[in-house]
Amino acid sequence: MSDTDSLVMLTGIAKQFGAVRALGGVDLTILPGEVLGVVGHNGAGKSTLMQVLAGTLAPDQGGIAVAGRDVRDGYDVRRAHALGIRCVFQELSLCPNLRVFENVRILHHGLRGPGWPRRARRMVRAALDDIFPGHGIDADAVVDDLPIGQRQMVEIARAFTVTDQPVRLVILDEPTSSLGARAAEQLMRFTRRATARGISCIFISHRLAEVLTHTDRVMVMRDGQVVARERAGDLSEATLVERMGVAHVAERTFAAADAASGAARPVRVDIRPAPDSPDRLVARSHEVVGLAGLDGHGQRDTLLRAFAAARHGSADARVSGSVAYVSGDRPREGVFPLWSIGRNVTIGMLRRLSHGGFIRPAEETEIAREWRERIGIRTPDMANPILSLSGGNQQKALIARAFAGGADILLLDDPMRGVDVGTKQELFEDIRRTATEAGKCVLLYTTETQELQHCDRVYVFYRGAITEELARDAVTEDRVLRASFGQTAGATADAA
Repeated sequence: MSDTDSLVMLTGIAKQFGAVRALGGVDLTILPGEVLGVVGHNGAGKSTLMQVLAGTLAPDQGGIAVAGRDVRDGYDVRRAHALGIRCVFQELSLCPNLRVFENVRILHHGLRGPGWPRRARRMVRAALDDIFPGHGIDADAVVDDLPIGQRQMVEIARAFTVTDQPVRLVILDEPTSSLGARAAEQLMRFTRRATARGISCIFISHRLAEVLTHTDRVMVMRDGQVVARERAGDLSEATLVERMGVAHVAERTFAAADAASGAARPVRVDIRPAPDSPDRLVARSHEVVGLAGLDGHGQRDTLLRAFAAARHGSADARVSGSVAYVSGDRPREGVFPLWSIGRNVTIGMLRRLSHGGFIRPAEETEIAREWRERIGIRTPDMANPILSLSGGNQQKALIARAFAGGADILLLDDPMRGVDVGTKQELFEDIRRTATEAGKCVLLYTTETQELQHCDRVYVFYRGAITEELARDAVTEDRVLRASFGQTAGATADAA
């Protein structure tokens, strides 16, 4: 293949952040009309490489060529956009105080004149309808008022809008991490239609089944370097994990909480999913209870009501014990962006760390270091800014905060968003150990059926109601999917 055959060619890209080598001489080639999957553990260098390609980060060394032309000199976001390169970042870049159509104007400087709002609305509606049919997003909505899944849809749709500059390559960095199963499948179908028109895509995801199913080639990164390039059809999830260098990812068989001794274990959470609901969700000490179903059907609202009830009480929600909440929406509900990694971890421990109204810095530093080792946060120094971490490592810091605070009840709202497969396994082991050995009560919301295998019981939600309660051995993808659309096992049998 010659240089002129490629759409984009990066050669020898290197990037250093202080003592940390983020990229160590990476080569990357994208062909017209292909989907390239990029995988690797958190901190492997994937997002840094994409920032170089998108023009938001200048490499320390290396070459950048687009359609056979050297574009390294003066390469930045504006130049990349003019060349048809767009990026949907893992940490969304929409302006939260602006409306949806106004965020389109930020990307397209060609939208000028008195009629630009009308044209911007039309553009984003058309893109949303094409990619996510039935999305239900108002182009006049303020972005900050949208749930994270809809914000992700807007960001993706905006990347595929066109004015006076073409779309030739779209980088999708964890694009399905905040999407439900239906929206994720819609996106995957759309990318195939886009590549049929000659548009290329880079697809970065920790959901390995998506990568293998929906990409043409896969590039594996580890510690800032490329360690494998193979056709997606030649790989399995097991071999892909092996290429990533994950030490162990085999599924553990965890002992479920003893149902017979349920009465002896104190009830920590007893809540109706909605004030007028006849159903109740009950969770006890020593238990991990899953919340499943399509995104936006009441699971997150239930967690938030449980969190509020711990402080204020409610006739429909009884919560016994202290609570900690971990959100998958890091930028809005998770990290303190101006603080260090260590301070983000220890913020829930101020009473323990204070003496006479003053924080003991040495103890704070030691606790932060201890949790870095225990959770595996990839940083040389916990005093570094939290935003210096990859998205997955930021999420690890939030989980460490919940564990370190010593709460009786952990409310986990899609906590593994953007976390690699090996780290997920380790964190689920920590969650299970925290529940069984320390007597904690854990409520876990996830849209990934595979993650539900770590729960003792699972409640499936549909339109704000609980459609089914499943024991762990009854949790299958088919059973959860049916219940997610309001079809219980009993209803299915009656219909047959």
